Amino acid sequence: MQFIAKTRLFAKSIAKSIAQKPAPVRLGLFLLVLLLLWLPVALPVYLLVGNQAGAALGILLYCGFVALIWFWGRYVAQQPQPYSYYGLTFSRSNLQECLAGLAIGLASLASLMLLQTSFGWLSWQSGVDWQGAVIPGMLTGVGVGFAEELLFRGWLLTELEQDYGKSRSLLIDSSFFALTHFIKTEPIMVLISRLPQFPGLMLLGLDLVWARRSRQNRLGLSIGLHGGLVWGYYVVNTTHWLKPSQSVPEWITGIGGNPLAGFMGLLFLSSIAIGLRTFSQPKLR
Repeated sequence: MQFIAKTRLFAKSIAKSIAQKPAPVRLGLFLLVLLLLWLPVALPVYLLVGNQAGAALGILLYCGFVALIWFWGRYVAQQPQPYSYYGLTFSRSNLQECLAGLAIGLASLASLMLLQTSFGWLSWQSGVDWQGAVIPGMLTGVGVGFAEELLFRGWLLTELEQDYGKSRSLLIDSSFFALTHFIKTEPIMVLISRLPQFPGLMLLGLDLVWARRSRQNRLGLSIGLHGGLVWGYYVVNTTHWLKPSQSVPEWITGIGGNPLAGFMGLLFLSSIAIGLRTFSQPKLR
């Protein structure tokens, strides 16, 4: 019993020491602990199975993240309800906001596509099995929305706000979100050709931060909005349901078929941003 008491006291002193560190150090220590917990399981599995275990190990890593933020919030941030502290509240209002976000994301993307087809910039392709992509797209959208929002707008944003306040943490979080989605293991010339996507990713990051702040820091709306956009894009992209008519430059409709990399996509994201920022404005300082 004495050993357990001393261990708890030691753990609390470490947690208190971590809490007093600046944000970059806290974030680095969190990721280090996560890797130390994950690698002893992941490394042997990877050596035995190879790349075939990539998806499973990625899911395992994220499950470790979800578990670790509870302990981090409870003992480092000293919050009695860690998940609620990071915006993940299990309530009816949060569920309703998530469903509303899904509807907004789908409706926004659908409106964007319909507007461009009405202008003759895009054309619908016949004989496409778009219905077969609806359920996989929904599962992908909700999964990606939940995973990325808890990471970027939940844990990361909350940690940044402790040190940098609302305004600077908004820019840092959105920039980090855009960079992690933009930078991939591709040749430098390919990355340069994809540069027009970066403003859209940055604007999407801003939208999702304002979505959380507009709902008393609950993540439901941002999860739904993110998931709805991914869901709609999944259906259109995997089925090749829409095709550019080449009547206008690609930078208007979306370079490489990505609406985030087009002027019209930025216009729609900006309209979402104006609405969300209006609701979140009283909470900014």
